[in-house]
Amino acid sequence: MPRGLRHRARIAALQALFELEFAANQPDSILERTLQETGLLGEAAEFSRTLVQGVIGQKQVLDQVIGHYAPAFPVDQLAPMDHNILRLALFEITAQKSTPPKVAVNEAVELAKEFGAETSPRFINGVLGSFMADIEKQPNK
Repeated sequence: MPRGLRHRARIAALQALFELEFAANQPDSILERTLQETGLLGEAAEFSRTLVQGVIGQKQVLDQVIGHYAPAFPVDQLAPMDHNILRLALFEITAQKSTPPKVAVNEAVELAKEFGAETSPRFINGVLGSFMADIEKQPNK
């Protein structure tokens, strides 16, 4: 799938995850509406579904990782957009073997530039950079 489509799929996934923070709707209905609004089909839509379902399924573990790598910022007090960008990137790094980790980090920083606050890209890069540094130290890497 071309890079531009993967980026659009990540945006759709991020939008659905963000909306889920505030809505009582079912995740599938939110995601399907988001996909319809963005016009994503086929592989791109499936990639978005995988991301959203994966983040939802691993939310507690992902939040623990975020808490470990951003100890000065309580997870429940993070800006919802930053929180979801981090969840999305960490899920991609740890579970989506088709995405190189550096690509996931770069995409997260781009999403932070597009949708986060002024300080978001630096914060996202710092948290993910620390996580990646620890991953790279592991002997089975």
